[in-house]
Amino acid sequence: MSIHSKDENKNPTQFSRRSFLARSLAAASASPLLIDGWSRTASAALDPAKAPQINAGFVAPQYYDKHEEESLIDVLEEGSPFRFYGQGKAVKVKEFEEGFANYMGAPYALAVTSGTTALNSAITGLGIGPGDEVIVPAYTWWSDYTCVVHAGALPVFADIDESMCLDPQSFEKAITPRTKAVIAVHLLGGPCDMDPIMDIAKKKGIAVLEDCAQCVGGSYHGKKLGTIGDVGIYSFQLHKMISSGEGGAVVTGNPLIYERACRFHNMGGFDELFKNRIGKTQLSNFAGENYRMNEFTGAVLWAQLPKLDTMIRDMRRNAEAVRDGIKDLPGIKKRKRPDPQGDIGYAVYIETKSKEQCDQFLAELRKRKVPCSRLTGSVLLPVAESVMQKQTRHPNWPSFTSPEGKAIEYGPDTCRQTLDIYDRFVQIRIGPKYTDEMNDWIIAGVREVYSQLT
Repeated sequence: MSIHSKDENKNPTQFSRRSFLARSLAAASASPLLIDGWSRTASAALDPAKAPQINAGFVAPQYYDKHEEESLIDVLEEGSPFRFYGQGKAVKVKEFEEGFANYMGAPYALAVTSGTTALNSAITGLGIGPGDEVIVPAYTWWSDYTCVVHAGALPVFADIDESMCLDPQSFEKAITPRTKAVIAVHLLGGPCDMDPIMDIAKKKGIAVLEDCAQCVGGSYHGKKLGTIGDVGIYSFQLHKMISSGEGGAVVTGNPLIYERACRFHNMGGFDELFKNRIGKTQLSNFAGENYRMNEFTGAVLWAQLPKLDTMIRDMRRNAEAVRDGIKDLPGIKKRKRPDPQGDIGYAVYIETKSKEQCDQFLAELRKRKVPCSRLTGSVLLPVAESVMQKQTRHPNWPSFTSPEGKAIEYGPDTCRQTLDIYDRFVQIRIGPKYTDEMNDWIIAGVREVYSQLT
């Protein structure tokens, strides 16, 4: 059966959203229901053979154009790919740093080679070291754990809540007299609930590091993510919003944090450029790393930065279209969003009652060619084998040799709430270039499958 009406067939590339969804829902409501409200025998009203090709893809490459090309050619023609000097002018990384700081509304920005090196630099900027504890969400990327371990400090896990981000109550319960910082990770395109996190941190004298790698350009109550806590980090890896393949940045309003991070990323040294930004140094040289961004990377990011708002606008438009198309479903529960206006629209999330129901939901959506999965892009860290075994680069690494490090236990009992949330949420990916036809197909697929659940 065609999904177009007679009038619609006059222009077969256009959907009538109202008639399409009405027809899909009517067909779904006629399907027989079996045990637990799930129909295993009903044929889909949506014909998968007629599904549009829906692929969210990587965001940044969909916006590459002559501006990135011309910026890269500038570096080639100058012959100065190193950020500090060369035969010509080396300005791309500097210009990106200054543009990024301005975009974020932060006094200082530092460009580095990745989100991971940004975390390592930020942790150094906060003065984290052996004997300190840092609270980390139980569901996040490896780097939020490894940056603490590589500083010789001890990671302590706290649960996430239905926002997919750090649960403020679990964070508060995890605090001990040794807690020096918390990493508030804005995960999967959505912000943490920063007001209670900041209130708790301020009350306890704990530094707040915002990891904005998966939410570049997002905000919380009108303030850009990464500028609410003491220091923020970003990633420009391929999966992120603006991308140069790899790359990262640190922002802060604290000149001492900035100086420490700059020195650490530059073998302990402090270039004249950085001195001019803070006006006065407070430290001498110390052993650091080489995390310096090169001019080719800076050139791409400098060209991408002016497009970031457009990327976010396009993502948000499609995410809101899908949310609006399913919001009237009886009893539907979606991701908790502490600030819906600050979400960048990476995906739409639907809560199910159990892991089994989630599995069924995913299976039926996939039959209908709806792009879906469980939560992606991060790791259930406390149940990862290397974490449970406390494996480090050397058996005498200080993180786990102290009495507290020896005593701490990881594993499923430390993150039951997180494991439960992970098991029950369906993730529907959103792409910035989705058409109305694609959004309508996703909406109809979700409605059809949801109608089979009671």
